Amino acid sequence: MKKNLKFISYLLFIAILATTFFGCQGADKKGKFTAGTYEGTGEGHGGTITAKVTVTADEITEIKIDAPHETESIGGSAKEKVIESVLSSQSLAIDTLSGATESSTGMIAAITAALEKSGADMKALQDPNAGESSEEVQKDMDVDVVIVGAGGAGMSAAVEAANAGKSVVIVEKMPIIGGNTNYATGGMNAAETPYQEAAGIKDTKQTFYDDTMKGGKDKNNPELLRTLVDNAPDAVEWLNDLGADLKRVTLSGGATNPRIHTPEDGSPVGPVVVQVLSKKLEEQNVEIMLETTAEKIIEKDGAVAGIQATDKSGNSFNINAKAVILATGGFGANSQMVEKYRPDLKGFSTTNHKGATGDGIVMAQEVGADLTDIEEIQIHPTTDPETGYLFTEGLRGDGAILVNLDGKRFTDELLTRDVVSANILKQKNGIAYLIVNEAMREENASLAGYIEDDYAVQGETIKDLAKTLKIDEATLENTLKTYTAYVKAGKDEEFERAHLTQTLEEGPYYALEVTPGIHHTMGGVKIDTKAHIINTEGQAIKGLYAAGEVTGGVHGGNRIGGNAVADIIVFGRIAGQTAASELQ
Repeated sequence: MKKNLKFISYLLFIAILATTFFGCQGADKKGKFTAGTYEGTGEGHGGTITAKVTVTADEITEIKIDAPHETESIGGSAKEKVIESVLSSQSLAIDTLSGATESSTGMIAAITAALEKSGADMKALQDPNAGESSEEVQKDMDVDVVIVGAGGAGMSAAVEAANAGKSVVIVEKMPIIGGNTNYATGGMNAAETPYQEAAGIKDTKQTFYDDTMKGGKDKNNPELLRTLVDNAPDAVEWLNDLGADLKRVTLSGGATNPRIHTPEDGSPVGPVVVQVLSKKLEEQNVEIMLETTAEKIIEKDGAVAGIQATDKSGNSFNINAKAVILATGGFGANSQMVEKYRPDLKGFSTTNHKGATGDGIVMAQEVGADLTDIEEIQIHPTTDPETGYLFTEGLRGDGAILVNLDGKRFTDELLTRDVVSANILKQKNGIAYLIVNEAMREENASLAGYIEDDYAVQGETIKDLAKTLKIDEATLENTLKTYTAYVKAGKDEEFERAHLTQTLEEGPYYALEVTPGIHHTMGGVKIDTKAHIINTEGQAIKGLYAAGEVTGGVHGGNRIGGNAVADIIVFGRIAGQTAASELQ
């Protein structure tokens, strides 16, 4: 028996040696991964992200990411960049994308979780020195038109210039397209449209003009405003022809009549605009150079001749062009620039994306551009106090009310943004609550998204909501009861709100905490109605054009909700058309 035990022990010993030896040999031969396809998940801004990663023994060969809850214009761009970065570097040591931090973080986490299942050395994959860059230095380029900025204005200009048969390139310093257009939540203003007519809305271009001039405190450039108003209906049709589906018409603050055109399901307008424009540019084979920064405008023989730029590795190169269109946006995310022109706004949060730093304004000034209305900076009344995230003005247009921390209404919710913002800031802690109900959630996809993303608190009844908000229950109940009576009677006896649409009589109820935040810079470079940039001597700078928030004059002292999207599309198209027609 003992001999048998010794023999068995001997065999086990030999087996262990063999397993150890051959196992080590096998590990040496199997490479970095166990070949196959693996799946992992991560959490993005909107919800769960899934990644399927295919590997051979030595290489990551394919990555597929499913991010159904991420905004297409942000999440789609992030997806492409993350996949490209991981595949090119064969590493997980990649940066999250500025402007899409939560989305890209979730995607990297999902890929990481998948690769963990492949038996990979995760420490090596996450080593920032492990990946080898294969980036080539960008060479000088020659095109007809170079556009700086891949937001709504820049992409609209590019579509029109390409339609005219010109060679076009867009440079964008951010790793994703869209700029502030990604964050546009409301819609696009236009008067005398077929969609208003179909809804029985009586509105005129003159009323649109008058509302905007009044909202802008009579500081708007009349010619630019007339150009905006006259061209807005055609701009809506142009976008709809591209697939935007802006056919739902509702009301926004400062408007006499409903004229803000939104997607039919009430979803945010910006991502839709970015999606349809980028799809068209892809069809036109227009290149968008991401993570490429315009540094200066090149001049030659008294005219603009292109730009000097740097690629993402910091290498300098020139884009020689007969026309330069600046569509770089405003400077709402540049706190130093904001404070320079408006010291009273020091410390305010911003709704702007990180790239809105006023680069185009500075570059234009360097070649003699004049500025207008530069001190006119708008704060938006309904932003999240913690993150600066903007809640669409359409909520108030659709029937939401504002209450303070005591549970009382304190303003006509549909006054202009500057007035509503000022009224909120007068309340305790500069805070208010937007009160909405389930009926509004079912009709407004934006609101449904805010609730899904945990921006809102819920109560089955007003009493329940008051408890959660720590507001006096009787006061809030009385506020809602009184407002319901006003709606039923058709008259707001307290604040004279003209448009009373929702009784807010039935729950469940939701509340969004809000405070004003820096939203739009109305001032910028001076342009004429053909989008030429004007110099300090009142003359057009040959070959230089601008559109969108980089410009001033359109909105005067305060921008009406829904006019920004109209601005970027109308003047973006004009800039592209003018530049193409004036090329020699």
